[in-house]
Amino acid sequence: MKSYVVITGASTGLGKEFAFQLAKEKMNLLLVARNKKLLLEVKQQIEEVYGVDVIIFPTDLSVVENATNLFTQISSMGISVSTLINNAGTGLYGEFKDTDIHEELKMMQLNILSLVVLTKHFVQYFLQNGGGKIMNIASLLSFLPFPYFSVYSATKAFVLSFSETVAAELEGTNVAVLALCPGTIDTPFNTSAMWNTNAYKANKPMPVSKVAASGIRLLKKGKGKTIVGFNNWFISNLPRVTPDFIMIKIKKQLASQRK
Repeated sequence: MKSYVVITGASTGLGKEFAFQLAKEKMNLLLVARNKKLLLEVKQQIEEVYGVDVIIFPTDLSVVENATNLFTQISSMGISVSTLINNAGTGLYGEFKDTDIHEELKMMQLNILSLVVLTKHFVQYFLQNGGGKIMNIASLLSFLPFPYFSVYSATKAFVLSFSETVAAELEGTNVAVLALCPGTIDTPFNTSAMWNTNAYKANKPMPVSKVAASGIRLLKKGKGKTIVGFNNWFISNLPRVTPDFIMIKIKKQLASQRK
C-alpha cells in the first residue's frame, strides 16, 4: 500500500516547498490548503516532474470543524499515512489595541485549534497503525514573543509547548512529535508592514528552500526540535542571559517600523 505525507498549508510558501522537496525523495503527498486552484497547480507540477501520487484537499482549517472532517475523509480513503506536517498558519502585525479581533480569532483557530485536532487524530491513528511522525511548525517567536505580533507570538509559544509535552508522553512508542522553529522566511506570509520592521533588516528572512530542508532533516532524525539557523538559535537564547527589562526594549525596537 502506498504511504502518504499530509502537508497543511501546502499551496504556497513553506508548505509548497516541503511538498516539492519530499516529492523529490519519491514521497506520495496529500496536500491541504484553502485555494483549490493553487493546489491543482502544485499537484500538476509535482506529478509531471517527480511522478509521485498527489492528492489534494481544498479545506479552510481556520474553521476548526474542518480539521476533523479532513481526518475523517482521509481515513475513509483507506490509504496509509506515515507523516503529518502541520504547517498551515497565519500571522498578524500591529498594535493589539488596533488589530481586528475577528482576524485574531481565526488565527487562533488555524494556528492552535486545528493543529491540536489534527495532532490528536493522527497520534491515535499512528498508535493504532504501527507508528508515524508529526511535525508542527513553531517559530523563533515561540522563544522570543515580539510586541506587535502579540497573538501570533502566543500561538507559536503554544505550538512549541504542546509539541514538546505530547512528544514526552509518547516516548517509548513509535510515534514522534517534532517542532520546527524557523525565524522569518522569504515567503508570501510576510506583509509589507512586516518587511519594514527593524527585525527583518537586522535578521534577513531565510530562503524557503533552506528552512524546508531543515524540516526534512528533523523528520529523518525523528526526535526533538530544530531552531533553523545559527542567528535564530543565538537570538532564541538571549532571554536566558539578558534581564527582562532590557529584552523588552530590544524586542520592541526590533519589532518597530523602520524610520
